[in-house]
Amino acid sequence: MVTFHTSLDAAFHALADPTRRAVISRLMARPASVKELAAPFAMGLPAFLKHLRVLEESGLIATEKTGRVRTCRVEIEQLAEAESWLGEQRALWQGRTDRLAAYVETRMARDDTHDG
Repeated sequence: MVTFHTSLDAAFHALADPTRRAVISRLMARPASVKELAAPFAMGLPAFLKHLRVLEESGLIATEKTGRVRTCRVEIEQLAEAESWLGEQRALWQGRTDRLAAYVETRMARDDTHDG
């Protein structure tokens, strides 16, 4: 259980930054080289590599070096774990708001009956 939370913490930390979310979005289409990934961003390569390191340490991406080219790809399992947690939270809160709405509607109907 601790590992689950630790990996979720790392995933959400990594996803908290817009540059890293953009990299994940780009990699969802297909794997890409570091050079391709860095091109749209107005930052130096060392700063961009720090973002990739955070993503890699979170387990959201994996990299592979072939010759002089380092290629990145999304680790779908880790991303699915974060999505699963969000889905559980969404379902929990949706159930709570549904029960609250039903309670309010019942109370309003009861009040209308007593007033009218």
